[in-house]
Amino acid sequence: MDTYSEILYSVSDRIATVSLNRPDERNGYTLRMADELAHAFDRADRDDDVRVVVLTGTGEHFCAGLDMSVTEFDTPDDPEAEWAEPAGRCSMRIFAMNKPVIAAIRGAAVGAGATIILPADYRLAATDARFGYVFSRRGIYAEGASTWFLPRLVGMGCALDWMISGRAFDAAEALSAGLVHSVHEPEHLLDKAYQLARTIIATTAPVSVAVIRQMLYRTGALDSPYPAHRLDSRLSAAALTSADAREGFDSFRQRRAPAFPGRVSSDLPDHLPWGNE
Repeated sequence: MDTYSEILYSVSDRIATVSLNRPDERNGYTLRMADELAHAFDRADRDDDVRVVVLTGTGEHFCAGLDMSVTEFDTPDDPEAEWAEPAGRCSMRIFAMNKPVIAAIRGAAVGAGATIILPADYRLAATDARFGYVFSRRGIYAEGASTWFLPRLVGMGCALDWMISGRAFDAAEALSAGLVHSVHEPEHLLDKAYQLARTIIATTAPVSVAVIRQMLYRTGALDSPYPAHRLDSRLSAAALTSADAREGFDSFRQRRAPAFPGRVSSDLPDHLPWGNE
């Protein structure tokens, strides 16, 4: 996929910006967009010059949901064959990221627009943002693994309300429930996202971020802390003598900004349980 037709991709100051780019259709979600998004996140994840990804939309809306006027599902003829629905093609790629993802959301974030943001590490909303898990009102089912992600962010009670009713809700309710981290005026939204990205880049080790991000997802759902602690112990034993750890402690003692040498492409621990996925 050499060029994109329904998203934009750019890199500046170690930040990759991925923008849904069908503004005249309120960034309606399509199969083409789904595959382009998955490709763009894969591209950012493989690029050591990228430290953080900002996901947003061009125009006044993030994504108004699946655009049925142009979308024909590519389901296989064999009903037993494995097939990935469109929202999950993006959300599951974000879940697997080694780089933090910041979603900057304004206007409509409905259906697929409300599910693909769930595995992002941060969700910043504009005051005009409106969210909706509208599947029950369309006679279809929740997508993008949202029934797994959403209760972990807002609790089961809130997730049940939003998904069973399919009602729309605003940025203030999203903030109160914990779906979004902060709310900003539309004209300041992207600036706040980039400011957060620059802070992460300036202060954190990329390899540490990659491992911690996945540990939170992979061990947080276990029914016991013991497997998590066994993994903690094995990782800690190796990390204490690493170049990143030396730089982290040295920069702290010397009261200077860190310059972590580790690279995600080559320096991830080789014994991560999910390493082959």
